[in-house]
Amino acid sequence: MKLHSPEFAADPHRAYEDLRRRYGPVAPIELAAGIPAVLVLGYREALRILGDPERFPADSRAWEETIPESCPVMPIMEWGPVESSDKGRSTHRSAYLAAMADIDQYRLLDTVESAAVPLINSFCGVGQADLLADYARPLTLRVLNELMGLPLVLGAEAGAALMDLIEATDTAAADLAERRFRAVLAESVAIRRRSPDRDVTSTLIGHAAGFADAEIVEQLAELYAMGAESTWNLIVSALVLMADDTSFHDDVLAGSLQLRDAIDKVLFTDPPLANACPRYPQQPQLVGSSWLPANQPVLISITACNNDPAVSGDHTGNRSHLAWGSGAHTCPAQPIASIIARGALDQLLDALPDIKLAVPLSELPWRTSTFHRAPVTVPVTFPPSLPLVP
Repeated sequence: MKLHSPEFAADPHRAYEDLRRRYGPVAPIELAAGIPAVLVLGYREALRILGDPERFPADSRAWEETIPESCPVMPIMEWGPVESSDKGRSTHRSAYLAAMADIDQYRLLDTVESAAVPLINSFCGVGQADLLADYARPLTLRVLNELMGLPLVLGAEAGAALMDLIEATDTAAADLAERRFRAVLAESVAIRRRSPDRDVTSTLIGHAAGFADAEIVEQLAELYAMGAESTWNLIVSALVLMADDTSFHDDVLAGSLQLRDAIDKVLFTDPPLANACPRYPQQPQLVGSSWLPANQPVLISITACNNDPAVSGDHTGNRSHLAWGSGAHTCPAQPIASIIARGALDQLLDALPDIKLAVPLSELPWRTSTFHRAPVTVPVTFPPSLPLVP
């Protein structure tokens, strides 16, 4: 099975069902052309793997030695330069957690509202919009730029470089975009060295570990890139769900379901990171009735595991999904991403409650990606309304 194919992007749920029917909870796949891996489809098997870092470490270095540098999945799966040891990973994770804990969540909600209102006002009188390009993406970038402490001009440059990196069609373009992205972050770190503030960059600079600027740039790049794309895709996926499911939309507006329920339903059924958490067993490992090869990636299909028939049931109020990971590598930005998504949805639905998809759900285009569940565009219509008062 090729996860990087248009056919998979168009209907991943059917693909997961086919794999489960043929192979059970563990299936062979291709991450990219000629790059074999194992995809975990079983919820219990995923918990076992994620909870056993000794047998299933996240260290990809032995695997990377067998893969060409031009491999398109390498930027996501490569062992970072600041992760030279387990101790290094632990230190950087503690810094991530400190940076997230230092964020004022009430102030964050105000930041989301300040970003949302002018964006909504730019299209609310027209009666139509692309909720990805016109709302979710720019809102997420503006909020992240403020959280990171990027000045206005540098924030715009970072967002543009990230988009070029995401949309790069060859290794040379991706390398150029990545260098630009890191150069912008390095300039921002230098500014915060001279003038610290209440932001993530300043928290990392002031951490007791005494990180070098290059280490901080790598940390910011990971937080920014992973946080941005996953958050804006979470926002639009929730909006797609509500625009397509009339009863769910009405229940949310009536208050019988909370926005958190809408977000959790997306995190169960179509999480933004559909396949993630790669692990690399150093010796062959038996999972279920399948032997997993040594030093070959074991990728967790978060979507398939969440929808495993062996653990299916009513998900309302249930947050047992794996969208934030599990075990020692659970996403440290989970509460921050949730606040941004809820705030963005709350502002938009309060202003434009009657949003409808402009095309049938079956015609919505999805990006070809091994890892992300990401629409290319989310065209919607709604009754035009007056601008919001800032």
